[in-house]
Amino acid sequence: MTRRPPKVHDDDSRLFREAIGDVRLMRPADILPAKPRPAPHPHMRDADEAAVPADSLLFDYDPADLEVGEELSYLRDGYPPRLLKQLKRGQFSIQADVDLHQMNAAAAQLTISEFLAECRHDGIRCVRIIHGKGLRSKAGGPVLKGLTDRLLRRRDDVVAFASARPMQGGTGAVVVLLKGP
Repeated sequence: MTRRPPKVHDDDSRLFREAIGDVRLMRPADILPAKPRPAPHPHMRDADEAAVPADSLLFDYDPADLEVGEELSYLRDGYPPRLLKQLKRGQFSIQADVDLHQMNAAAAQLTISEFLAECRHDGIRCVRIIHGKGLRSKAGGPVLKGLTDRLLRRRDDVVAFASARPMQGGTGAVVVLLKGP
């Protein structure tokens, strides 16, 4: 919708000119040409690249960054081995996940059971269970990791599972393939 300028009556125009008085026309201002912008330069990338040699000489590390424990892997009898290979390579899209951190064994067991039942009900086939690496576990080793392994092997609706790829949690998580509807 375009707006039309209001109509100005002759009386209004005359009154305005009387109130303003004589005016003189101003000369148009010279328009300066636009200054060209400099080409973009990735300063942060250069700073990151420059910091790599110095960072590589430092031996400070976070123990949580290290992979601890063995990889989990399981394929139910009757399914082709390529299915497990595809799962390990990350060729299935993770549709849901659950994090068991800070849970005790009983709470984790209940959470896993409810989570998998809900996923099956919703038709979800590939999920991730984050159990952690057990870095703060006592001499018995990672509690939730072992619990997750035992639970998943006993379930009829689990086709296969494998430790997640490093960018998905590594040995601190497991990717599970569930039976279809």
